Amino acid sequence: MATRESYPIRPAGRHILTIGRDLIQDRYAAIVELVKNAYDADSPDVNIDFKAAADRNSYTISIEDHGHGMTMQTVINEWMVPSTDDKLKRKSSPKGRIMQGRKGVGRYAASILGKDLLLETVTADGEKTTVYVEWSAFEAARYLDEVEILVESTTTNPPPGTRLTMTGDAEHLAEWDQRQLDRLRFELKKLISPVSASLSDSETPDSFVINLRIEAFLEGQTEATREELQPYPIFDLFDYRVSGKIGAEGKGLLTYSLQKARNTTEEEIPLDLESPTGCGELFFDIRVYDREKEAIESLIGRGLKDERGNYVGKLQARQLLNEYNGIGVYRNGFRIRPLGDADFDWLKLNEQRVQNPSLRIGSNQAIGYVLIQSEEESGLIEKSARDGLRENTAYERLKEITQKVISKMEERRFDYRKKAGLSRSILKVERELERLFAFDDLKRSILSKLTKGGVDSKTADEIIEIIDKEEAGKNRIAEDIRQTVAVYQGQATLGKIINVILHEGRRPLNYFKNQIPNLKYWFISFQKTRAPETLEKLVPIAEGVSKNAEVFVKLFSRLDPLAAGKRTSRKPLLLRRTIENIFAVFEVETRKHEIVVTMSGPADFSFIGWHQDIYAIFTNLIDNSIYWMIEKRSPKKEIAVELVTDGNMLQYIDYRDSGPGIEPSLIDSGVIFDPQFSTKPNGTGLGLAIAGEAASRNGLELRAYESESGAYFRLQPEAET
Repeated sequence: MATRESYPIRPAGRHILTIGRDLIQDRYAAIVELVKNAYDADSPDVNIDFKAAADRNSYTISIEDHGHGMTMQTVINEWMVPSTDDKLKRKSSPKGRIMQGRKGVGRYAASILGKDLLLETVTADGEKTTVYVEWSAFEAARYLDEVEILVESTTTNPPPGTRLTMTGDAEHLAEWDQRQLDRLRFELKKLISPVSASLSDSETPDSFVINLRIEAFLEGQTEATREELQPYPIFDLFDYRVSGKIGAEGKGLLTYSLQKARNTTEEEIPLDLESPTGCGELFFDIRVYDREKEAIESLIGRGLKDERGNYVGKLQARQLLNEYNGIGVYRNGFRIRPLGDADFDWLKLNEQRVQNPSLRIGSNQAIGYVLIQSEEESGLIEKSARDGLRENTAYERLKEITQKVISKMEERRFDYRKKAGLSRSILKVERELERLFAFDDLKRSILSKLTKGGVDSKTADEIIEIIDKEEAGKNRIAEDIRQTVAVYQGQATLGKIINVILHEGRRPLNYFKNQIPNLKYWFISFQKTRAPETLEKLVPIAEGVSKNAEVFVKLFSRLDPLAAGKRTSRKPLLLRRTIENIFAVFEVETRKHEIVVTMSGPADFSFIGWHQDIYAIFTNLIDNSIYWMIEKRSPKKEIAVELVTDGNMLQYIDYRDSGPGIEPSLIDSGVIFDPQFSTKPNGTGLGLAIAGEAASRNGLELRAYESESGAYFRLQPEAET
């Protein structure tokens, strides 16, 4: 006979310990959780005391606040209820603080810190409630509801507040050493944003002081130490800084600052994401430090001192950067771990730096924070295990926007370091080859020395002739290198448009894949029957094969200059037709995105140059235009090329698009043509550098100009010097 009954789910007794010991990462995180509870209680401060017994067989850790305390009913109905949604519902404290504890599990972190817990809490009305918890009782109980906890209530005179005292044994004490305590201090220093003063009053959290007292806790310690934890001063001694606010609608204003040079002015950077952030209103303060020997010395010179007021050494300064670096995420003044930990590169800065070390910064160079709004306003949800934010769409947008903000600083840092001679020298192949094999200065110096030394003119001329022959041989080698580099640059350019090639070739490939089996089928059928109607099936398929083969022929003919294995000699090119053929490579892309291409200029003008180089120049320009017009959703998508000649002479070629354009500061500095500089999130910084060198090989100069309506480049003959 079947039975059907309902039964309640009964959590095991050790369920509480699972919450406390398994969900909380470590002892530091446990103390941080209890400190957050003090903040939620509207306390102006929190006192953390470590004290070991004289015989070192036990210790106590107490965490005391001066907040509003809890009534007996609050303790029973909320504090003793795991995963209560009380704070989630209330959202803010009586004094208006946004609740840090939202999951109802942080208090069970105390089970990591000792074998028992004593809670003493007093309300403003003098009601004192005491709770004593032995964690072993939860281990012994089969079910959670079998654990009995004694709760006492009395009336008292002390001021309101809450004190938690955890007692540990010798085994617990052995887990703490100087390194562990230093790590705790470090975590507590990072808990509260060190730059809250930089925010406006309305966004600054109210005062909350963390005091740490350690008494006889370490072996051999004779005096108690007490300190009010403050962030390290390194935060104020940055080399570069970007800060500001981006509203939820996606518009904001950033400020770029530089402290490596004197008499510098701040630069305001308007930022428009052209769509809502998707993660609420954001505040940024990100500071970057160079790591070269001279930069570390400069950092110390600007005032980097230890807690005793002494200047730190170079090793200490590096250690501070190694330990304290990280871009944290803060909500209501508190950091969300592990975002901002030195070994948690949530923005993937190191991966980007590997791709482009001259432009991008690594995670060990940045210290800063992003301030986010509440979960309801931002969609950024903390994980229950207190190990970061849920990886939802809002979190992805937060990463994307933060990377964009950092890129604004990286661009300006790259430009400054280039001008100041701090960056690795940028190798421009054409220029360096000319310098490497230029012997004129050497010959003049030798001739002068020979003449002053009394060597007769005939001997001197013979020596110079030897050098001339060596120079000629070296220049032949240089030309071979130059042509080889040109081939590689052409192939690199070809690689940039591989997606275009694959997209254009996909349609004919699909036709062949689908129709060749049909062609084979009808051919075999025709062999057997010789029926005219069967032949009629073959003809359209054969015509389709011919048409789609022609697509490949045209595509490969257009790409051939870039794919050439060796350089041919310079030859006359119909310049307008050549440029039109380059645009034809992008025909599918321009049609797909409704980009209008216009070209003007004489069709019969002939220019003597290398086919591959003209392709490299315009392929990179077109690729950039298409990318930025799509990325920025330009309402009008146009590319215009104007070829201007004077008889048989090229005057210039103007290239314009209707995209977002180029920042004037980047044009003025010329940094956009430097290898490794790119404003694309994952750009290599090779495109315009290749285009510039390809122009130079043909006696041309590629320059960018400021424009109110998109990017503007001019290609013109180099000025004679």
